[in-house]
Amino acid sequence: MTTRLLLLGAGRSASSLIQYLLGHAPTEKWFLTVADANHAHLVPVLAAHSEYARAVPFDLENAVLLEELVAQADVVISMLPAMLHPVVARVCVRHGRHLATASYVSPEISALHDEAVAAGVTLLMECGLDPGLDHMSAMRAIEHIRRRGGRITSFKSYCGGLLAPAAEGDNPWKYKFTWNPRNVVLAGQSTAKYLENGNSRFIPYQQLFARTETLALPGYGDFEGYANRDSLSYRAPYGLDDIPTILRGTLRRPGYCAAWHALVRLGLTDDSVNLGNPETMTWAELVAAYLPLSHVPKLDLSVRLATYLGLEATGEDMGRLNWLGLFSARPVGRANATPAQLLERLLSEKWQLQPHDHDLIVMQHLFEYELNGAVHRLTSSLAVLGEDAIHTGMAKTVGLPLGMAVRRLARGEGRKPGVLLPIGADLYDPILDELAADYGIIFSEEETDV
Repeated sequence: MTTRLLLLGAGRSASSLIQYLLGHAPTEKWFLTVADANHAHLVPVLAAHSEYARAVPFDLENAVLLEELVAQADVVISMLPAMLHPVVARVCVRHGRHLATASYVSPEISALHDEAVAAGVTLLMECGLDPGLDHMSAMRAIEHIRRRGGRITSFKSYCGGLLAPAAEGDNPWKYKFTWNPRNVVLAGQSTAKYLENGNSRFIPYQQLFARTETLALPGYGDFEGYANRDSLSYRAPYGLDDIPTILRGTLRRPGYCAAWHALVRLGLTDDSVNLGNPETMTWAELVAAYLPLSHVPKLDLSVRLATYLGLEATGEDMGRLNWLGLFSARPVGRANATPAQLLERLLSEKWQLQPHDHDLIVMQHLFEYELNGAVHRLTSSLAVLGEDAIHTGMAKTVGLPLGMAVRRLARGEGRKPGVLLPIGADLYDPILDELAADYGIIFSEEETDV
């Protein structure tokens, strides 16, 4: 009997997922439908697999088409923007179809839990990289510590999608986009919450990138991490309700956060106000509009900005801002935009992954636990290099866990009705084992005494 899979969205992180699904379609007896707004680029990819795959055009605003596609599927995989998942999830519940995504559980998705249970539908969320692989690898380590009788007192988890050292070149940010640019520009725009030594800690957006922690990954050097979203919400799913310290964060190369903090302070990441600007406005004019009027008209714009933000005029932070072209006569190129939209447009060119570039995925878990009267530290680290600008490390670490989870769902393994995270051993054990055995995606662990 054929199992019908529907993949909604085939953007930059779907390449490895599609490759995985096509590779297993013959033996698993799947028929895969890939629905994308720009489906033409998929036709040559799927041409050699026409017996068990097809590409179709898709428009989420076409409610009738969405209903038809979901009704024809057994398992739906969504790689659409996260804001669109509630629409898809509601249709899946209505038609009794299972759903798998790599995105966070939103309040709208959580509200569907009871309906999904009543319909016998699994809504598997957070099954990509971060969230996804972080949950799976953390839960395996947590259970390992518990089986030995350890009591976990501190858990910090960091992840980042960056550039391989060889691809950093003269880019002083040491960063390019391997994920949705808009998500990067708007990152952190809610107060970060975590626990430290039993104390609640809150970091507002205005200070988020100024409060970082330095971490080292064997073979790849130093990184800086900043707190990400609401770490407290993961105490219950992980079974760590009484833990004194818990923090989830994002990794960047040293220097990135301080320069990004300057952009935040200047106001260029604001997405709440429309500037009403002409597209011919230059970047120098835009930056100058955010600064107080100068009593020295001929003073260099970059010096005025450095003075305003309290930065060294010839320092590394200003060097990063200058490299972006913030003080240039280049037109912003978009009228009636928010500052964040203009910044995204600029960065999408400056931080575009080139065909020869290789990205780097890094993840690190830091545990402290008590066992037999002593305190121990467990460090679990992952580094994954991309092959090129299409088969990136990001595409592999997002798409492969999701594809492997779908494989289990289609078989009826690890399937539970309602909203589900991949935190059960019936899901994370086979997925982590397959990643290690078939793709060399392995967490290295080191234990030390504190």
